[in-house]
Amino acid sequence: DYNDSNGGNYNATTAIRQPGSSIKVITYANALLKGFTASTTIQDQPITFKSTDGGPSYSPVNYDGRFHGTLTLRQALANSINIPAVKLLEAQGVPSMIELAKKMGITTWEDPNKYGLAITLGAADVKMTDMAAVYGTLANRGERIDLNPILETKDSKGNTLEKKQAEGRVVIDPRAAFIISDILSDNQARAMEFGANSPLNISSHTVSVKTGTSDNKRDIWTIGYTPSYVVAVWVGNNDNSPMNPSLASGITGAAPIWHEIMTSLVLNKPDEKQSIPPDIITKPCFGRIEYFIKDTENFVNC
Repeated sequence: DYNDSNGGNYNATTAIRQPGSSIKVITYANALLKGFTASTTIQDQPITFKSTDGGPSYSPVNYDGRFHGTLTLRQALANSINIPAVKLLEAQGVPSMIELAKKMGITTWEDPNKYGLAITLGAADVKMTDMAAVYGTLANRGERIDLNPILETKDSKGNTLEKKQAEGRVVIDPRAAFIISDILSDNQARAMEFGANSPLNISSHTVSVKTGTSDNKRDIWTIGYTPSYVVAVWVGNNDNSPMNPSLASGITGAAPIWHEIMTSLVLNKPDEKQSIPPDIITKPCFGRIEYFIKDTENFVNC
């Protein structure tokens, strides 16, 4: 029924949905801007956050139901471990994260006082178009370019009547955007949770990608990018009813669709890596060559 607003005339790209862990890229980007590094260690262990306004306490859990001990930020983001993300948000403050989210493209978040720490796990609604803008900002090394579906208009003779020029503005330090992109493209780092041969891996190509799953599998996301392409995939029911857990998970719901689309885009094209911006320092740390924003390389005892 086209006139049924729950199941008929429904535009998933502009609908209000929960992003799950796909929103974590903003929390981690903000952490890098505040002196954290990809090699900063954080404890993944049981923790309870007490409310300051008399509300209920909050005890986040991980998607896999386990605790993983000491993790670097690279490992925590790559494997989408929840508790480190909540700890990072507490350290930086919800208003700070929301401010960066708005700069990167989120249009649905208003008063920061309405949101708690669960926002970093996807508890606040977003639009798919906004998420494409956020990930596009990372793909563009910190430069936000708003979505525009009409690039060029021609007449019947092929004359160009109007051509849109991409107008961007830098909203995040390119070095932070680069490091986030590098983490999201690190197949070895995410193998702990996703395995080495998951649909997130595009053979012979460097592609940054993140998944997200909301409560009861109402929303399943995979969003990934190269310097030239951003692909955002959402899977769910139009009426917001939960999906069958046996049919869909964070890696089986949207990721195979995303994999097919992204593979078709980069097939037979050279591997396109993110260029390293100025003032990025590299040094061995915890068994790998790690990237640091200049002057933070000594914040970690490697």
